[in-house]
Amino acid sequence: MVKKKILEVKNLKTFFLTPEGTVKAVNGVSYDVMEGECVALVGESGCGKSVSALSILQLIPDPPGEIVDGEIIFEGRDLLKLNEKEMRRIRGNRIAMIFQEPTTSLNPVLTVFRQLSEPLHIHRNLDKKEALKETVELLQLVNIPDADVRVRDYPHQFSGGMQQRIMIAMGLSCSPELLIADEPTTSVDVTIQAQLLDIMRRMANELGTAVIIITHNLGIVARNADRVNVMYAGRIVEKATTPILYSRPRHPYTMGLLASVPRLTQQSNEKLVPIRGMPPDLSNLPAGCAFFPRCDHALEKCAHEVPDLEEVEKDHYVACFSKVRSQ
Repeated sequence: MVKKKILEVKNLKTFFLTPEGTVKAVNGVSYDVMEGECVALVGESGCGKSVSALSILQLIPDPPGEIVDGEIIFEGRDLLKLNEKEMRRIRGNRIAMIFQEPTTSLNPVLTVFRQLSEPLHIHRNLDKKEALKETVELLQLVNIPDADVRVRDYPHQFSGGMQQRIMIAMGLSCSPELLIADEPTTSVDVTIQAQLLDIMRRMANELGTAVIIITHNLGIVARNADRVNVMYAGRIVEKATTPILYSRPRHPYTMGLLASVPRLTQQSNEKLVPIRGMPPDLSNLPAGCAFFPRCDHALEKCAHEVPDLEEVEKDHYVACFSKVRSQ
């Protein structure tokens, strides 16, 4: 069966206009997501992963943030052309987001039931009794013990890991067509990580929910993503299916990320190889490739020209002038 395209992001540019200059947080990003597919956005902190996701739901604080260009096509409609009332019908309903920090996302003065039931009232028109039953089932789905009792508790009565599970339950509450998970397992241990990621994958398989995972954890990406977009300094520098990216990375930045991850087969005396230098200032980007100052394979033209994404093999795109991509 041919899967349909749920989301298509085209040349998205989201800038922050500050007194110190224009921060080009997302600078010409394009990618798509198919029905039931899990797509990963990976890269160092500050590369624009979360801002690109917030742009999809138009949650960029304005001012100072502004989506200055691009299209975000969700099931045939450009979300950037919708008004706020139309976007409210989509947020939390057809597109849901699991935010990165649960302690600041959950309201400390409202019970878990009150917060989890709100989208059920608004988008599914459930009454209080029906919403209570559904909320308990959602908490059970994410393995909250004694869910029928704890549903009346407040966020501070849960650990950080349990708060993250509550956020995941909230994201799944309306069975969205697209689920954006921004560092969804940061606050939980590896065992719970596997359980929560399995829940999201099961939703994708059973309901056709598409998932965007935003993370710097390359282990999570390897086990769960179908395709990967590697971001650096507001741009996508490499995109490929997960098996291809991990077996044949072509961009020096991607190679550096993979080389800095510990492996089970690694010898005890073998050192990790970090990427030298620091990420660039997004308000003062270099004239050429943003990775040029940190790249061990740079050419002279890299200092003056910005490479475009080019297909180097089927379903594998790289933005790089360096010969490393052809090895």
